[in-house]
Amino acid sequence: MLDGNHKYTNALIHESSPYLLQHAHNPVDWHPWSEEALEKAKKENKLLIISVGYAACHWCHVMEHESFEDSTVAKIMNDNFVCIKVDREERPDIDDVYMSACQLISQRGCGWPLNSFALPDGRPVWAGTYFPKEQWINVLQQFVKIKNEDTKRLEESADNIAKGIASMDKDQMIDVSNHTVDKEFIQQFGLDIIGNIDMVHGGSRGAPKFPMPNMIDFLLKYYHFQKDERALIAARVTLDEMAKGGIFDQVGGGFSRYSVDSVWLVPHFEKMLYDNGQLLSTYANGYRLLKSPLYKSTIEKTVDFMKKELLSQDGAFYSSLDADSEKEEGKFYVWSKAEVDGLFVDKAKAAIFCTLFDITEDGNWEEKNILRQTNKKNVLAKYKISETNLEGIVDEGVKALYEARKKRVRPGTDDKVLTSWNGLAIKGLTDAYLALGNMEYLNLAQNTANFVVNKQMEKDGRLYRNYKNGKSTINGFLDDYATSIDAFISLYQADFDDTWLYRAERLADYVIANFSDEGSMMFFYTSKIDPPLIARKKEVTDNVISSSNSIMARNLNKLGELLSRQDFIDRSQNMGKSVIEMLKKSRQPMFYSNWCSHYLDIAQPPYEVAILGEQSASINHEIQKEYFPNAVFLGGKSEGKLELLKDKLREGETIIYVCQNKVCKMPVSTAKEALKLIK
Repeated sequence: MLDGNHKYTNALIHESSPYLLQHAHNPVDWHPWSEEALEKAKKENKLLIISVGYAACHWCHVMEHESFEDSTVAKIMNDNFVCIKVDREERPDIDDVYMSACQLISQRGCGWPLNSFALPDGRPVWAGTYFPKEQWINVLQQFVKIKNEDTKRLEESADNIAKGIASMDKDQMIDVSNHTVDKEFIQQFGLDIIGNIDMVHGGSRGAPKFPMPNMIDFLLKYYHFQKDERALIAARVTLDEMAKGGIFDQVGGGFSRYSVDSVWLVPHFEKMLYDNGQLLSTYANGYRLLKSPLYKSTIEKTVDFMKKELLSQDGAFYSSLDADSEKEEGKFYVWSKAEVDGLFVDKAKAAIFCTLFDITEDGNWEEKNILRQTNKKNVLAKYKISETNLEGIVDEGVKALYEARKKRVRPGTDDKVLTSWNGLAIKGLTDAYLALGNMEYLNLAQNTANFVVNKQMEKDGRLYRNYKNGKSTINGFLDDYATSIDAFISLYQADFDDTWLYRAERLADYVIANFSDEGSMMFFYTSKIDPPLIARKKEVTDNVISSSNSIMARNLNKLGELLSRQDFIDRSQNMGKSVIEMLKKSRQPMFYSNWCSHYLDIAQPPYEVAILGEQSASINHEIQKEYFPNAVFLGGKSEGKLELLKDKLREGETIIYVCQNKVCKMPVSTAKEALKLIK
């Protein structure tokens, strides 16, 4: 097919996903995932190639350039297969099925691009990840040969993999009546997680290192409950080293997806909304507990990055920035020493700046330099300058580098909007507001939440997953609901507008009606109205993003407390108990970090802090500047409809009630008095 200046155009040209559009002019005859594509494969008796990736993925670009833009490779693919491209961020349900197949089959490890071969009905027969061109041609030819000579083998493989995928997701949920969440149980898994931390560089031991916000949040919370200094040290060293490392953009703010090494120096340079939204919450929690200026600065720079680079005119946030520019990974972000020196008039200042940020003639990565903060005290001692003077040099240098970098070719933006990731951003901005008191952050959170309500949410509570060019086309998945509910609960506790709370309740009721697995306490990842795939799976283990089921368990507990809905609380607690056996069998407890935080939630009743009266907003913020992971906050200038606020308003006064299990201590009138009661 011809299209203007392009030699080739395929069916992806009609899609909105930037990742799919990147492949719209490949000579490969790509199709989006659809019933039409599956029917085409059945009609033509061809195997499917299902290739999954995302716009910011470096190796996805490499394989495209090497193979999918090559007409020889494309001819083999077009003649023998029906080829489907999938954006894993838009369709994580499809990605999960074929990633599960890859994990069952591959000895190479699995990642993206994910390339799966499947029968026309979608059942996978084999899957792998990145292949260099010649190797990919060899794989294609092998499957052409098998298809022509041994179709029975393909059927047997498909049957075995389908059974394997089903067994991977087979419920390990158990009768919850005999399981209790006690202090000893929580302590054991707390110690297991602490034992996995690199106490020198932070994060999990070894390389690569991924930011794991839920793991850090658990460590902070565990310290709050158990007073175990090791948990605080583990959390602090992780927060410190990430904020000072190359994984954090020292010039423009924002975190990259992960570090390829064990010291947070060399990032995989793609920047994802989901990392930055979550890390806002995590650094806000760290700041509320430790009051570190480094955490404050990290929050401010991360919000600034999100505003400048990811915020759309609609008030929602785009998905990511690419790792590559000019077909080179990280080119936008790295520097030679000569480039940096040339930006300073005062060469003595240049030397100080370069020492602080580890900038050398030889470079710290591939003969270039990735900025990372070294030991500030050593720099102060070496150059005999004050901290104030050093801060001035840093500000001058960072501004100069930022302006110089603006002249470079910028990495591409994946400008689709995902509801689930925007939920994480809303919560992150709300937590940043509570920690630092910057009203701009709360306004940003409210604007983004209003976008979700106005553009992505139907009256019955159904959500869409994606949004681009004024259109939402994909039905929401469980994580879209889970993070939106969490965001709305957080907003209510920040601004006391109970509209957020009732929206969260409507979404929760919709989830229970449309995602529940009747055979367990859990929720399926897909709604009952979604077209079925070869397996309907449930997301239970926590990764970089907490599992949608663990977020829902915590949501239902908080909503139950705030709305006095015992049915929510009961389901929440039973969800947590039903995962205990899986957690005990796991040798990687960090992949249950958010569940462990849930166990801390339910191990003892939370404080219910009700603030009513004209000064409720200022007092609420004064209290929530401190770290209280075991409290829910409610109130406003009027009582509203919440049962917990009934008969608590006093005319002409602002009163604070600190309660547990609906039993309140004597009311007080100042934040200072309330803080004493909570502590």
